[in-house]
Formats: sequence, C-alpha cells, structure tokens
Amino acid sequence: MAKIVTGGNGLVGSQFGSQYQKLGRNDADLTQKDETISVFKALAPDVVIHAAAEVGGLYSNMKWPDDYFIQNVNINNNVIKASRVAGVKKLVAFLSTCIFPDVVEYPLTEQKIHSGPPHSSNYGYAYAKRMMDVAIQTHNQQYGTNWFCVIPTNIYGVNDNFSVADGHVIPALIHKVFQARENKEVLKVPGNGSALREFIFARDVAAIVDRLIENYTDTTPVIISTSHEISIKEILEIIVELMNYKGKIEWLTEMSNGQHRKPSDTSKLKSILPDVKFTGIYEGLKETIQWFEANYPGVRK
Repeated sequence: MAKIVTGGNGLVGSQFGSQYQKLGRNDADLTQKDETISVFKALAPDVVIHAAAEVGGLYSNMKWPDDYFIQNVNINNNVIKASRVAGVKKLVAFLSTCIFPDVVEYPLTEQKIHSGPPHSSNYGYAYAKRMMDVAIQTHNQQYGTNWFCVIPTNIYGVNDNFSVADGHVIPALIHKVFQARENKEVLKVPGNGSALREFIFARDVAAIVDRLIENYTDTTPVIISTSHEISIKEILEIIVELMNYKGKIEWLTEMSNGQHRKPSDTSKLKSILPDVKFTGIYEGLKETIQWFEANYPGVRK
C-alpha cells in the first residue's frame, strides 16, 4: 500500500516512518494545483497524511493574516483535488486547536469547531484550517469517501522551526534562551507567561495518526492532546533549567499573550485508542533541546 505524507520535512511529517514517502517543498509546490495533481498521479498513493501548511507563531499570524489564509486555502484545496484525481482511499488532514471559537464553553470538543469566530490573533490561519474540515466533509458527502481530520494541540519536538520571530512558542523560546546564554544577554520574553497550553510531542502525534488510520472508521474530526495544561512561564522555567541559562529574565508584558487557555476534551481519542500513551513534557523538551544544540546552526530558524 503506497503512503505519502505532505510536509514530510516538517515537524510532524518527518516523524512518520519509512513506510511513507515524504513530500517536501523541493518535491512539490502544493500551492500550484497542476503540479500537485501531477505529483499525486505519479505516486498513486492509497493513503495521504496531509501535514503540509504555511505556519507561524502568534506574532507572525497577527502580522500576516491574509498570507496565512490564502496560502493554506490553496494548499488544502490542491491536496484534496489531487487526492481525488489520484484515487486516494484514505486522507487524514491536520487542523489545529486555534480553529476553535474565541468565546466558547470549555473544554473544547470536536462539535464546537464552527460555533463562533476564532481568536483574532490567528484569524486567517484558523479560518483556512476550518475550511479544510468543511472541504473534507463535503468531499465525503459527494464522493462517498471516509477521509477525516485530526486536531492536535500545540505540537513541539525535533526538526521544528526555531525562528525567534516566526516560530511557535516552544521552539522560539529554546532559540531565545540559547541566544541569551551564548551572548550573555538578558532573556526578553513576550507576554507575561500566564497563558496555558496543552503541548504534545511530535513523535506521539505521528504514532497516534498511524493508529487512527487503522482503527478509526468515522469521518468526523478527532482531537489529539494530552489534556495536560501548563503555563508558558512553567515551560520557560524547564527550558532555562535544561539549557543552564543563569541570566536575568524580563517579561515584555505589554505584548499579547494570545488566548489565555484552550483546554480540550480527549474522550473521543481515548474511546478509539484507550491505551494511548504520551511523552512527558520534561522528557520531550529535553530531547528537543539536545537535538537543537547538537544540530545548531543547521536547524530551521
């Protein structure tokens, strides 16, 4: 059975095993419909994991909302079209918890995706990802497929984008702490550290999706999370400890924290995979930091 993963060089895509052919930016420009269709027809996959996306951190999303919307809508529509033309039997597409409404009753469940507008800080990206869910459902309705989406919470791990300006919170903090340590500078961190998030190790996400392909027969989305909330301040404290940074920390409290919290309900995942296991945050951060330091300056940044 032929399997491919888009975004194969990225944070999640790179964690899938050798049974997957991994498509990166050099293999196909997924923003181009004809090129995407041509590559998919040539590979003739039975299974597609769609992990490719134009992604960035909080402040990048706030600065370039239209770019994130247009690029991701194009990528998603092209992958769906190409998968249909290539006769793909199973497509699993990645969404994000930023798609959920800003004003919502917690915990987040799969039924609440479209019950209100998302937070303004992720507006463009969030709506593009919501449209992926709509596109998958309408495709299933019209063509009789059983494709589905997964909704992982904040993913981190090796092979992340460690850009200080555009990366997500954990890789950006790791790089900032590294720079502050090496340059003997004050560590300046946006926000006040109070925001709460549920983080999940990229390798765990890939393993869970692999199992869902074999065990999930429905077409509605599935939230993937540890259900463990931790503050950005606590995350930073672990990173500072693991990287042996001894300098001063300055919180830039005039900058946005984004949404305060987004706790999720993972009862659906646990009903499908009752024995699901997760890497602890300390162990995951330790492995990520060790990989970052070993591969610096060659990491994506």
